Amino acid sequence: MNEAPAAYDNVPGNYYDKYNTRNPIARYLMDGFLSSFDMLTAKTGVRNAYEVGCGEGNLSIRLHDRGWNVRGSDLESVSVSEANEQCTKRGLEPIFETRSLFDLTPEVASAELVICCEVLEHIPDTEQALAILKSLAKPYLLVSVPREPVWRALNMARGKYIPSLGNTPGHIQHWSSASFINLLGKSLEVVEVRKPLPWTMALCRCD
Repeated sequence: MNEAPAAYDNVPGNYYDKYNTRNPIARYLMDGFLSSFDMLTAKTGVRNAYEVGCGEGNLSIRLHDRGWNVRGSDLESVSVSEANEQCTKRGLEPIFETRSLFDLTPEVASAELVICCEVLEHIPDTEQALAILKSLAKPYLLVSVPREPVWRALNMARGKYIPSLGNTPGHIQHWSSASFINLLGKSLEVVEVRKPLPWTMALCRCD
């Protein structure tokens, strides 16, 4: 019998390399995501970032290639290894480490911009996760989550995850754009929101 996740555990999901997909529809959707990411990160006016839940490092490397100073971490060691391979290919020292969001402290992970994309939907205790992210962000936090019910509807339309009504494995939190922004607004100043289909992405200030 599977045990229920602890309050601070991430729930693993399925692996899909959305950043390098050749599917034209998925590529179109990712272009919208990355365009919003580029616009919101540029809006901060800073050049120092820490990515929480970096996965294979694609967003951090994207910023590095634009001249940013970046670091990051992820719970999954395999993903961190792949992220650091991207560093090696660019002649960089490894900038990613294996570490849980709930182990992060300002001493090791604070930055002018903290990024946490496609992570919160996997975490049981969202408010505690946001409290940690807020403690790291000096002063900006950029977060994104799948936009419901659009996310599930698109999965169903492509014949994926039908028994779970389109829910991607590992997604235990589900927000509409309005409910997610309401959650953020309880403890953060929401500076700007973008809605690249099928995500909600928000830039927040934490001071």
